[in-house]
Amino acid sequence: MPYTPSGFFCDRLIRERERRDGEGSVSKPVRFNGQDYNALRQECLQRKGLFEDDSFPATVESLGFKELGHKSNKVKNIVWKRPKEICENPQFIVGGASRTDICQGDLGDCWLLAAIACLTLNEKLLFRVVPQEQSFSENYAGLFHFQFWRYGDWVDVVIDDRIPTFNNQLVFTKSAERNEFWSALLEKAYAKLHGSYEALKGGNTTEAMEDFTGGVTEFYEMKEAPKELYKIMKKALERGSLMGCSIDSLVPARFETRTVTGLVKGHAYSVTAVDEHKDSKVRLVRLRNPWGQVEWNGPWSDNSKEWTTLSKDEKDKLQHQSAEDGEFWMSFEDFKKNYTKIEICNLTPDALEDDKIHKWTVSVNEGRWVRGCSAGGCRNYPDTFWTNPQYRLRLLEEDDDPDDNEVGCTFVVALMQKNRRKERKMGANLFTIGFAIYEMHGNKQHMQKDFFLFNSSKARSKSYINLREVTQRFRLSSGEYVIIPSTYEPHQEGDFILRVFSEKRNTSEEIENRIEADHPVPAPALAGEESEEDQQFRTIFQEIAGEEMEITANELRNVLNRVINKDLNTEGFSLESCRSMIALMDMDGTGRLNLQEFRHLWNKIKQWQGIFKHYNADQSGSINSYEMRNAVNDAGFRLNNQLYDIITMRYANENMNIDFDSFVSCLVRLEAMFSKST
Repeated sequence: MPYTPSGFFCDRLIRERERRDGEGSVSKPVRFNGQDYNALRQECLQRKGLFEDDSFPATVESLGFKELGHKSNKVKNIVWKRPKEICENPQFIVGGASRTDICQGDLGDCWLLAAIACLTLNEKLLFRVVPQEQSFSENYAGLFHFQFWRYGDWVDVVIDDRIPTFNNQLVFTKSAERNEFWSALLEKAYAKLHGSYEALKGGNTTEAMEDFTGGVTEFYEMKEAPKELYKIMKKALERGSLMGCSIDSLVPARFETRTVTGLVKGHAYSVTAVDEHKDSKVRLVRLRNPWGQVEWNGPWSDNSKEWTTLSKDEKDKLQHQSAEDGEFWMSFEDFKKNYTKIEICNLTPDALEDDKIHKWTVSVNEGRWVRGCSAGGCRNYPDTFWTNPQYRLRLLEEDDDPDDNEVGCTFVVALMQKNRRKERKMGANLFTIGFAIYEMHGNKQHMQKDFFLFNSSKARSKSYINLREVTQRFRLSSGEYVIIPSTYEPHQEGDFILRVFSEKRNTSEEIENRIEADHPVPAPALAGEESEEDQQFRTIFQEIAGEEMEITANELRNVLNRVINKDLNTEGFSLESCRSMIALMDMDGTGRLNLQEFRHLWNKIKQWQGIFKHYNADQSGSINSYEMRNAVNDAGFRLNNQLYDIITMRYANENMNIDFDSFVSCLVRLEAMFSKST
């Protein structure tokens, strides 16, 4: 009997996200913190005052929590100022937004600035993130707004234009033009999205690239890069993809230190162009250091002899400049020798509404790992791995032009953990995450433990790693598969988003059990067939119930605790549990149980006792919350993941164990739920 659990365990219901009229789309972004840019600006203009953002105030709290927190000496001399207090004639954008508008300040967010530099290469994308028609003159009210992709939704973030300064100089990101402020304000909006400026310290360029586009990023280690890497990079830039690269530093103390060639280890760069010299066939790569200075000094650097071999037209075509602006060219071969990895963020269809080139089909699923219920860890933990959320993937069409004559469907799986950067101030770190993919054949229920014991995966993420997102490209035959996203270790609780990208059609959805009950109701014992236990039970019942032959909740508790099998090592039933049992079994509304009602209840409890004993193999008196899923199933109830999560939160103790009293209480509530639905 299908049932919608409205009100069930209402004290701990998990709220599911509801989309309203396309809210969260490109054309209708979610208002971050509920702030409406147009309404706030109009209000400020009417009262002739400048906007002050109470949700991200000009205080230490917005700067940070540790290195930029109250106890830090770094923040003592910081003064928040509006651009008009910093310079004369401030401008939002001067002469068009360009790569030279982004110069790093005293914050370790080169990863973010490298992504912003990439963003300036695509005007449509740039003005998607940085809405036009904002200025310090016309209708100026001291507020600006920016738009980011955030876990499946586009959000509009409003800020006031008070920026941290020291000696009247911007502390963080700045432009090469002293009176240009779009990049500094964009950084502030991104800091607000994550809770503080300090939350932006340290990261991966791909994180910001995806937040600017809603795209998916693929990584290439230079040592393992495909032969056609140059072609991949060229094609990626042509289709608007954002691209970053870096040089790993094995020694943390040497992060962001220069090499003799002018490159910086442990530092993020933007790839801004690739080209090939027609005569010499030398392939070139243009990169940018977000510092706005410190450049490569080898072949094809700004003032190298190689440029003398090119005509003025060719130099102009490559936009060659001899300036200390952080941007430089180098040969593709030197690029491969010096850089460790490259990251390419491929755009999704909604990044550019009118772009016909991008053909990604994207399916998005939001999920949660709940400690003790659906946080099962990786396949190294077979007893709990199967409890992780499961997603059915249908690959419906094979590639048109498969490489190497291989037949199959090419797709990219991207698993992203949510909100870890924002929760840093509370001690949160990135989980180590990954996923596995199994083939399935029409099964519509959550796959159980035995399936994973006897079936090997068809594909899986290359490794489990502590990045915000793990992505990998696969090719599999068309058909049905199940994707299991997980943390490496069990019991790690957090939210995630699972996306599947392909150039052909695919669908993915969470495998949810149909909510139903299919349990036999124990038949009442026939006259003359009483067992010794039944006779003992009748005697005790008469002894407690008296002449009325009815018992209250308190008397029911005495009966059960005297008769229940002592080998369960249980402390017995609580009065609250017994009241719930009476509410379930009391057919005549007296608030008491007669002998027939109690016998019906007792038959159920004996059935549940047998299930509990099966999973209580160590005779500890409790079962763990993962075993509870199977125990509930054995009792005849099939629930969805949301209900299993709620059961765990409601009935498990701090060690994620459930005793017999809580076990019976849960099943009584389930019985009540289904009896009311009939």
